[in-house]
Amino acid sequence: MSVDLFKFHFMIAVIFNNLFLIIALSIMLMYLFLGVISLVDLLEYKRGHRHTDFNALLSSPLAPGITVIAPAYNEGKTIVENIKGLFSIHYNNYEIVVVNDGSGDDTLEQVIRAFDLEQVTQDPYSSIETQPIRGVYKSTNRAYPFLTVIDKENGGKADALNAGINISRNPYFVVIDVDSVIVPDALLKLAKPFLSYVNLKVVATGGVVRVANSCKVENGQVVQVNMPKKLLVRFQIVEYLRAFLMGRMAWSRLNGLLIVSGALGMFDKEVVVQCGGYNPETVGEDMELVVRMRRYLYEQGIKHRVVYVPDPLCWTEVPDNVKSLQRQRNRWTRGNMDTLRIHRKLFFNPKYGRLGMLGYPFWFFCEWMAPLVEAAGYFFMLYLIVMSFVNLPIFLFLLAFVYLFSVSFSFYAILFDEFTFRRYHRLVHLRQLLLVPFLEPLIYHPMNVYFAIRGNISFWRGDKRWGTQERAGFDASEKPQV
Repeated sequence: MSVDLFKFHFMIAVIFNNLFLIIALSIMLMYLFLGVISLVDLLEYKRGHRHTDFNALLSSPLAPGITVIAPAYNEGKTIVENIKGLFSIHYNNYEIVVVNDGSGDDTLEQVIRAFDLEQVTQDPYSSIETQPIRGVYKSTNRAYPFLTVIDKENGGKADALNAGINISRNPYFVVIDVDSVIVPDALLKLAKPFLSYVNLKVVATGGVVRVANSCKVENGQVVQVNMPKKLLVRFQIVEYLRAFLMGRMAWSRLNGLLIVSGALGMFDKEVVVQCGGYNPETVGEDMELVVRMRRYLYEQGIKHRVVYVPDPLCWTEVPDNVKSLQRQRNRWTRGNMDTLRIHRKLFFNPKYGRLGMLGYPFWFFCEWMAPLVEAAGYFFMLYLIVMSFVNLPIFLFLLAFVYLFSVSFSFYAILFDEFTFRRYHRLVHLRQLLLVPFLEPLIYHPMNVYFAIRGNISFWRGDKRWGTQERAGFDASEKPQV
């Protein structure tokens, strides 16, 4: 290689090396900042709710009416038990609307038989466009006066939720996955922020979603929390703790929250209807709706918030095999990219406040671009090695620094949970969980980078498929690990 060519390659290596170093440090500082904000907000939340009497809200005539909407597709094996689990909710003014989204199994027949349903005539309260409704059913059993079942042609989750919104009679609605386990006081804690703010409008609230794999579930409730046996599931436990306790907690305080989990979220129905309901053309309907609502309210000049509740309010089953996890993350990536594309007007736009100046750019750079940049960094490192431009001591130092930062941040999230809500009571469970951060950067994180790359490729190819997730189901006889 000539001297000039060597200098050129060396200059390129220095430029890209500094660029990647700046990006890595920026991301780490951002996450450190979010961690500090989360800690402050969590401590304030714990102090503020220490003496909160939720029973007063339960008995108050001012408690807002809430509709629980649960879409179901081919859930015949578990639908009856899942609906019974919703009956344990502690709230004095709510209804349950189950939407059978054109299931090909016996989901509808199971529900009709179990709850003594008969078809009724009911006019919708809203007029969001959906696939045709085959029938609306109510129970003849006086024990279930608050249960409504909608049977409709298949249109996807967003379309099913819109059908439920049309039938709901209350000013607020809660969206849950029918196979998730919601804690009895979830509605009380989700409803409180709507009553707490005076000078601005709360349009949505969300809560912590926990991993239910291997937990003991009886009568629709988690009665014993166990540590999953599969390492892949344990990775997701730590990931969920970071995402909910360290991420969404901070963005809620900064009023830059872009998403409420599709597994559990509460919404102001009026605003949702004004915005046209869920978008059935995207696989990221939960995130897209929140961003569209907030964009609409900013354009109307209405002060508002999306509030995050750090209490564990919902338990859900996560993928326990690589194939299912890849399908889920591929869908998440495509949904994120679609939302960012649709609402690209927000990007660094001061008209949209912190949503445009902080929330959207963070999601753009750290959630979408970061995996692409990281993947490019892997290839660039190979280039440096081949060209003999790697300073081994500095390289190993930086590698160890990034690794230890990742491990420390995950430790931080686990200890956050341990000193606040502490759902893993056994010492052996905590020991097992504290081993996960050491392995995650080496195994689980590279997998997610690969899944994100695949998701980008699928998005640009125009893939609109939702995909299916295989579920093992909750085992009520699951034995605790010792």
